[in-house]
Amino acid sequence: MITRKQHRLLGGILLLPFIAWSLTGIFFLVRPAYEQAYSVLSPKTYAADEIQISAAPQWQEMRLLKTVLGQHLLVKEEGRWRQLDPDSLELRATPSEADLANFVEDAISQDTLRYGELLPRESDPFRTSTGVTITVSWDSLSLYQQGADTRWIDRIYSIHYLQWTGIALVDTILGVAGLFLLLLMTITGSAMLLRRAE
Repeated sequence: MITRKQHRLLGGILLLPFIAWSLTGIFFLVRPAYEQAYSVLSPKTYAADEIQISAAPQWQEMRLLKTVLGQHLLVKEEGRWRQLDPDSLELRATPSEADLANFVEDAISQDTLRYGELLPRESDPFRTSTGVTITVSWDSLSLYQQGADTRWIDRIYSIHYLQWTGIALVDTILGVAGLFLLLLMTITGSAMLLRRAE
């Protein structure tokens, strides 16, 4: 059976994870800046023109919308989105960087407080004057944003779940070891408490 001295040593080893769990747990209860950090950035859409499209049998879903770049036909095949030309139904090529920048700039104009202005850049991901980076998925016509607050909250998650090194195998081993030590400390502490009560 573990002695009282060894039990104290276990407590000392677990002190840092306990502090990390407690502080990050409080953070998750309060959840500051969550709405902005993980807000969805959607393309700015306009009234689409009426087009007659015959859906192909393999299309699981179809969407027709209009942005600053014109009409977009999105179809889902085998669980994956593809963007087609609404007239020819051929795969629509990724536009130039200038057109993509125009697309992103139009999208962020919906929330200038969060995004500010688009900075000049030659390639994806794009960066705004507020430090937010924006990635475009052309196939699904989706936008993904990440600011300093998003990265900070992601780091809090990593601390809470003992992902301290960034190496998956090492973090898993440390996490399992920490939980094992916590269980061992709980069992030995309970045993000491019962012995004292006798």
